Amino acid sequence: MLYLPTRIFLEEGALQKAAKYIAALGKKALIVCGQSSAYKSGVMADLLPVLQAADITHDIYPGIRENPDLQSIMRGKAQFIASQCDFIIAIGGGSPIDAAKAISLAVANDLAEDQLYNSALHQKSLPLVAIPTTHGTGSEVTQYSVLTDTKSSKKAGFGSELIFPRVAIVDARYMMSLSPEVSLNTSIDALSHLLEGVYSIQRNEFLMPLIAKGIKLIIQNLSQCLEKPDYLPARAALAQASTLGGITIAHSSTTLQHALGYPFTTAFGIPHGLANGMFMEQIMNFYAPALQNELNQLFDLLGMSKDEFLSWLNGFPIQIKVELSEAQIEAWIPMILATRNTRISPVIPNAEQLRRILQSVQKQV
Repeated sequence: MLYLPTRIFLEEGALQKAAKYIAALGKKALIVCGQSSAYKSGVMADLLPVLQAADITHDIYPGIRENPDLQSIMRGKAQFIASQCDFIIAIGGGSPIDAAKAISLAVANDLAEDQLYNSALHQKSLPLVAIPTTHGTGSEVTQYSVLTDTKSSKKAGFGSELIFPRVAIVDARYMMSLSPEVSLNTSIDALSHLLEGVYSIQRNEFLMPLIAKGIKLIIQNLSQCLEKPDYLPARAALAQASTLGGITIAHSSTTLQHALGYPFTTAFGIPHGLANGMFMEQIMNFYAPALQNELNQLFDLLGMSKDEFLSWLNGFPIQIKVELSEAQIEAWIPMILATRNTRISPVIPNAEQLRRILQSVQKQV
């Protein structure tokens, strides 16, 4: 089965081409964004005239930082209600888009902070427009929101078909100001999504050509993007790959690869995509015996071997080490094994196998 209720505009000038669909969503928008990316990217300069032409007023909630917490969702809910908005426009990377999805549910269902993860209470949502400014999360075409609970120090997501954005506006021009570091980390996140579409026990065979296309786009364009950050065709290719990755995990979800990355982001502040990349080779090798046919199919489509792919991958600075204590490892093992991501993996590691995977990034002192 394939299901994607989002209208996607993936091209230069996408915002102008989507104007009539935005105009149909409401009369006052809450614009959810970070402190600067909405302006630095150029989105706001293009968006405000579109809203004005459609007689849509707006209020801006710029309070979203990387790895949004539950408290920021409650503040967004309060501002939405106080400003009498009726739909949401999210601008930024995965953090603002994921936060906007949660705000949509919080307002529509009058949820308190401790109710956000209770799927039984997700009965309706508000219209949402997603405008990504990074080529990584694919959140503009998924039903997932990943938030950080500061009380438990856990980063975890939830999914609901209600929070698929109504409109996704993907224009690589809005990604041109990304630093090389962010460009790499977000692209590795997109690569994780595409690979996990192969790994997941919920994999969808119809998506395999799209998965291979997305991975090819990253292989062919990532180095060029890092060397020439203002080269638009490379950015456009990576933006397309990111959206394909989002479409992939909307159907397959993510796996152990993501479950491993989350605690490293929370504990060490490692960017989400890089936290996935730290384990990319280890996870592929761990799954390989159980996924020989699927990986052979993938690498046939890519026109390269697994070893050639890993050689390309390891040409990027993603194999980092951290001062990971044995106490952290022992605390994280049951937490990682309990996640839904791990449960839909093709092979569920036992505690000792997971311990060895975690120890592979442990800095020797």
